[in-house]
Parts: sequence; structure tokens; C-alpha cells
Amino acid sequence: MNKRSLKYTGRFLIVFIALIGIYFFTAFCCSRITINANPTNAKEVAIYIMTNGVHTDIVVPAVSAEMNWTKEISYQNTLEADSSYRYLAMGWGDKKFYLETPEFSDLKLSNGLRAISGLSTSAMHTTYYKNIREDASCKKIMISRAQYKQLIGYILNSFKNGATGRLISVKSNIHYDIGDAFYEAKGSYSIFKTCNTWANAALNSCDQRSCLWTIFDTGIFLKYK
Repeated sequence: MNKRSLKYTGRFLIVFIALIGIYFFTAFCCSRITINANPTNAKEVAIYIMTNGVHTDIVVPAVSAEMNWTKEISYQNTLEADSSYRYLAMGWGDKKFYLETPEFSDLKLSNGLRAISGLSTSAMHTTYYKNIREDASCKKIMISRAQYKQLIGYILNSFKNGATGRLISVKSNIHYDIGDAFYEAKGSYSIFKTCNTWANAALNSCDQRSCLWTIFDTGIFLKYK
């Protein structure tokens, strides 16, 4: 490699590292800016935000006057869930990453690069739970019935619908839990739209505290300490 090549390679690396730094600095700053800082609403419906340390899910009642999720997300698509499971967690993400990376030990560089490219398809990961326990990784948020309807609309609009108007179940034997299932979703995962960006937008859709923009779960949970 001659001196000119080394020179251009060095400049490229400097610019590349600088762009990465700007990206994470912007993400950090935007996650600290709060939207809907002081929501005032009737406390009629309990929803939850839940994280596994990386990925944020929105948890809602499986059945309520506003929505019976079991009619859209069938227990039959899970391994063992039934009517005793009272809560439904939902999260959006890269489809291939979901199906091929059930554990972070399964992570492949190719899947990671594909996920952030913005060129892959997405999926909704849905999980029924019998009970929800509040702790540092799971926070309750009380919203009004009208706001819950707004949230329902946002979540439903994230799913793809088949010719009959029903949600499209992903044909896969992959399960993370006895109560979970995957469904086809709209949009593509990228460095600008992550699973946490989706969850943050879900909170914003129902006028709750959210970040201006976030790619990580940390920014969301700082709003609910």
C-alpha cells in the first residue's frame, strides 16, 4: 500500500469514527429530552414497559373493554398460553434477528449488519403472561381509556394484515417462551429505528413521557424512575 492509499485510508477511518461518535452522542442527547413531560390524564388502564436489558416491550391487558387481543393474537400460536394469561407484551424488531438470535450468544455478525442496514423485514414479538411483577425492569403506567385506544391504534398499525384483514403469523418453530409467537410487521429495522425507537413512539402515541428519540431502552426507563 503506497503513501497516498494510507493517507486516504486514514482519513476514511477518522471520518468513520467521527460519524459513529456523532451518532451515539446525538442518540444520548435526544434520549434525555423529554416529550410529554407532565401528562395529566385519568388513570383508568394499566400498561407496562418491560425490558430484558436491551429490548423494550409494551405490555397491555390481554382482554379489556377497549380491546380483546386474544381475537387477533391467538393462544393457538403459542406453546401453552390460555385464558389464564392476563397480559400481553408486544415488541417490534428485525425478523431475521428475532428468529435466529434467541440468545445474544447466538448473535452473528451477518445478522447484526443486516439488521442495521434498513433493508430487512420486521416482525412483532408477542408474549402472553399470567402475571406482571413491577421492578426496575418493569414499570406500570396508568393511562386513560381514550389514550389506550390511541395506543391500540399505534400497535395494530405496526402489524401487517393478510388478505382477510387478520394479522399474519410467522411460520416458525422458534419460541422464546411458552406464551410467545411472532407476527409479520411493517417497516424495517435500522440504526435510526430500533425496537426501542418503536416502544418510545408507542408511549408518545398515547401522550405519555417519552424521549425525543432513542435507540436504547435506557432513555425510556429514565423517564419512569
